[in-house]
Amino acid sequence: MASVEAAAEHERILREIESTDTNCIGPTLRSVYDGQEHGLFMEKLDVRIRNHDREIEKMCNHHFQGFVDSITELLKVRGESQVNETNSRLQQDGKGLISSMEELKRCRIQQRNIATTIDKLTHCLPVLEMYSRLQEQMRAKRYYPALRTLEQLEQTCLPRAGQYRFCSIMAENIPKLRTQIRDTAMMQLRDFLESIRKHSDKIGETAIKQAQVQRSLDSSVSTQPRAPSSRRSRKEAPAAVGVVTDSDAQGGSPVSEQDSGILDVEDEEEDDEVPGAQDLVDFSPVYRCLHIYTVLGLRDVFENYYRKQRRKQARLVLQPHSNMHETLEGYRRYFNQIVGFFVVEDHILHTTRGLVNRAYVEELWELALSKIVAALRTHSVLDQDNYSPIPVSTELEYRQYTSQFPLQDPELEKLPFPKKLPFSEFVPKVYCQIKEFIYASLKYSEDLHLSSTEVDDMIRKSTNLLLTRTLSHCLQYAIKKKNVGLAELVQVIINTTHLEQSCHFLEEFISNITNVPPDTVNATKLYGTSTFKDARHGAEAEIYTSLNTKIDQFLQLADYDWLAAVQGVGTASDYLIDLIAFLKSTFSVFTNLPGKVAQTACMSACKHIATSLMQLLLDPEIRQISMGALHQLNADVKECESFARAGPVAGFQGDTLLLAFSDLRQLLDLFTQWDWSTYLADYGKSTCKYLRVNPHTALALLEKMKEMSRKNNVFAQFRKTDRDRQKLIDTIIKQLRNLIAQHHA
Repeated sequence: MASVEAAAEHERILREIESTDTNCIGPTLRSVYDGQEHGLFMEKLDVRIRNHDREIEKMCNHHFQGFVDSITELLKVRGESQVNETNSRLQQDGKGLISSMEELKRCRIQQRNIATTIDKLTHCLPVLEMYSRLQEQMRAKRYYPALRTLEQLEQTCLPRAGQYRFCSIMAENIPKLRTQIRDTAMMQLRDFLESIRKHSDKIGETAIKQAQVQRSLDSSVSTQPRAPSSRRSRKEAPAAVGVVTDSDAQGGSPVSEQDSGILDVEDEEEDDEVPGAQDLVDFSPVYRCLHIYTVLGLRDVFENYYRKQRRKQARLVLQPHSNMHETLEGYRRYFNQIVGFFVVEDHILHTTRGLVNRAYVEELWELALSKIVAALRTHSVLDQDNYSPIPVSTELEYRQYTSQFPLQDPELEKLPFPKKLPFSEFVPKVYCQIKEFIYASLKYSEDLHLSSTEVDDMIRKSTNLLLTRTLSHCLQYAIKKKNVGLAELVQVIINTTHLEQSCHFLEEFISNITNVPPDTVNATKLYGTSTFKDARHGAEAEIYTSLNTKIDQFLQLADYDWLAAVQGVGTASDYLIDLIAFLKSTFSVFTNLPGKVAQTACMSACKHIATSLMQLLLDPEIRQISMGALHQLNADVKECESFARAGPVAGFQGDTLLLAFSDLRQLLDLFTQWDWSTYLADYGKSTCKYLRVNPHTALALLEKMKEMSRKNNVFAQFRKTDRDRQKLIDTIIKQLRNLIAQHHA
């Protein structure tokens, strides 16, 4: 049985050897030698080989005669001459063809090489041209466009050009050029910051002068237009400074190496016109550096660096000089530096997108306030003040008051005696009592064995409590008292303004008696400036409220005959004449107020009058209104317009104050002139004569007139004139309703 299985296995192995590639029969043969009957397998292999040899021999014998015959026929053909001639002629003709083919091959290779060269040059030439442009921009110090060229060269041109040695050299130089541009821009920025720090007092001085000029222009009524100055035309549009320098940063004319950020304007000071503060500064280094760092993806780094450096400079600017208190010029320079610092930051805020933000500027402003707040206020016997300017008759009296309070008014000193100080007795009393409180605090600290710094801190904290708890409440109480009139409120504003201006003297006073500089680390700051400023703002708001309340009292006296059939003689109502007289006398007292306060109060009063008259006209309790009543109201509005046109308060330009009555004026013109065709035809157009007339308002008033016409004309149906007027009113009402439906759906 075992021999049968071995024979079957040997047969399988032989078939596998016959059908398998010789490279893969190693494992098969190994299986034969691993067994015990490899001798038997060799015998079977010999038998199989002999069988194949016999089959091969049979195959060869079968085809041998045909092979011999083919060779014999081939030998016969070679001997024929015609075949030789044909071969010779074919070989001769083929030489020309082969030569042409070789030439064609060479031409096509050349053509392919030329096309490849053109293609490579097409990609390489822009790289070379752009690199040449880059070198020119670098030589011209136009770094921002150079950075843009670098970006385009790296991202677009070099990848298209391919792997060439000059491309590799350019690619290696790109990071170095970026670093060079970044470092150069930062160096220019450092020069700019240093120059700004050195010249901040000059910038602040110019800004203050410009503000004074603007204030004097605002406080005077000028009927003649001012001739424009070509030299300072930029000052009329401060934003142009940012635009010009920004465009320069993006590729305009390069900035000179000597440019430090500040222009020399010493020669211009002799001119009558004050140069704009922003005209002194070239902000292009900031814009250029910002753009460059933005392109490099380092905007956050630049913003943090700029803000950090400016914070350091703010602390330096806010550091008072050791001898600042000795002269007024020291104070002037100190405040000029602070103003100059914030002029620069304000310009940067409005001409860059996010380099600084409002919160950052306010943070610096709070830091500035903590350094320059010089306000010591104390409680005063406020009820005893007469709220009137102090009269002085002699030089002795004048010096007595100026020794109590640091008044510095050169114009006032030039006036002859007798004259009046702008503030009331309240001001020198408060100032002196604050100093007495400080002396008392110092006396109290003598036996406490405290250091100078601790004494200074204790005095400041105590004074702050006096300011915020006592004086602030007293001022608010004085303002809110019922018996305080408009004249008293005006005097409170003037008083608090002078006290606020004197705060830095009190701050220095504390430093002098304690021998501790006000900028000492962790030193407590005074809140006097904010205390008086809040009091002044409260007084201003109370003026507006009190003025409107007084106007309401006059308006309550209005007694219109809404059913008047006959038109009046065109004179204003008595109550309105009295109201205008009151306003004229009131605003005459406002001459010493800051321009904005007086203007706001005047505009507020006019708007309140116009709104009240409009509400009176549209009062739902008044159901009937005659044309005669409208004519009387029209006369009153004309009186108000005459008052506004006369300019009761300086500072308004043109007919600005008349705008308060424009809604009422157009409504009355529409009804008194019965100009409905124009109103309905032009409604919605910007050129409409009655642009401020709301159709709802016109409809409400017209329905009151319709009700008046219907009830007062019982026999209207028998009079053609009345019937026609009634139909006309009905038609207009219908058209107004259609107009409302179309435009206000």
